[in-house]
Amino acid sequence: MFDLIKYKNIFIGISLILTIAAVACIAMFGYRQGIDFTGGTLWQIKLAETSVTISDLENYFKDKGYENTLITSDTSNNTFLIRTNELKEEKHQEVVSDLKTNFGAVEELRFESIGPTVGAELRSKAITAFILVLLGISLYIAFAFRKVSLPVSSWKYGITTLISLFHDALIPAGAYALFGHFRIVEIDTNFIVALLVIMGFSVHDTIVVFDRIRENLIVHRSKKFEEVINISINQTFARSVNTSLTLFLVLIALYLFGASTLSYFVLMILIGTVIGTYSSIFVASPLLTYLQKK
Repeated sequence: MFDLIKYKNIFIGISLILTIAAVACIAMFGYRQGIDFTGGTLWQIKLAETSVTISDLENYFKDKGYENTLITSDTSNNTFLIRTNELKEEKHQEVVSDLKTNFGAVEELRFESIGPTVGAELRSKAITAFILVLLGISLYIAFAFRKVSLPVSSWKYGITTLISLFHDALIPAGAYALFGHFRIVEIDTNFIVALLVIMGFSVHDTIVVFDRIRENLIVHRSKKFEEVINISINQTFARSVNTSLTLFLVLIALYLFGASTLSYFVLMILIGTVIGTYSSIFVASPLLTYLQKK
């Protein structure tokens, strides 16, 4: 039987290093906010004329008075992703007509326009949802384990879960800050959805381990708390890894063969799955031993 508690300082130390690195990335690079949060227009077009460059389109929009326009392209299929100020429908149709006059046939693949007020409201509600989910899950765990008072009070299970979930969300969020800095990736509502998915999967895994600890505290009354945790983790280890591996393979397939617009969304959940599995086994349970001693 693997003695996890013996090496708990190493496992928690690894988590601390990753957490500090994530906080450093967020502090240094911040996030590029998408139009969901800032307002504006996201427009993807495909041009029949292959000689058109990003500079040509940037000069066109600049001449039209859209100074803050950001354009990226995919040369393999001659598509352009345009981020600019909010375009009302009347102005949108006018620009489409003008683009056809200047650059030939234009195929619209995607058009999203959100006002700044709506964007600010979405950002506020997304942050509120994230905080409420963290608190709600932690309170539920504390309530569910209310009958397990020895040797660890039920509220300590809730606190441990809160710390683990924050850890599981923070590390992928730090990775996303890196993506934003080096690959010009923006955060939007998909970013919040990914965080909630990660927390949902992670807490499910954590509850399985905690529930086994609760059962073994009754079965192995004569054993020390650290021994009960070791027994519980060894009993649930294979189940946790196999469940995570199944999801991991599905996410790999989605990342490699799915829509390119969702690649970073899938990648973030992929990172969160690995981190969540690690924390459920190697972080959450050892944290209980620290709280138990307090």
